[in-house]
Amino acid sequence: MGIFQSINTTGSSLTSQRLRMDVISSNMANADTTRAEYDAETKEWKPYSRKAVVLQSKEGSFSSLLNAATGKNSGIGNGVKVTEIVKDETPFELDYNPEHPDANDDGYVEMPNVDPLREMVDLMSVTRSYEANVTVLNASKGMMMKALEIGK
Repeated sequence: MGIFQSINTTGSSLTSQRLRMDVISSNMANADTTRAEYDAETKEWKPYSRKAVVLQSKEGSFSSLLNAATGKNSGIGNGVKVTEIVKDETPFELDYNPEHPDANDDGYVEMPNVDPLREMVDLMSVTRSYEANVTVLNASKGMMMKALEIGK
């Protein structure tokens, strides 16, 4: 394991968690948006669809493949990467509001499939993960600084 591998691994996680925070913030900001996407086929507006971040382990670097082939795999990961941002396919909720400009003939409005409670729980989880990674980064930095002081 190289001296900077822990910092690189932690950095990839911090970047990924920050993107997750941004997507959750976007979901919360659009929780009441009934006109987010225009459907050219039906010529109607669709509500905002909740988005989620898909993470995957970073694999395939030459050193990790070489170490795995020679049996010197330390079991330490290479970090994470964002593979895609996907739309949640949960059906939209119908809200009875005949006064709303987007109400259908029966008086129902399609509302976004964003659950604020779920988003807040996800945001708390991401925040804790981000804080844990900052702690790891600071510990790694402290160990490097102590190693530099050995020669004094």
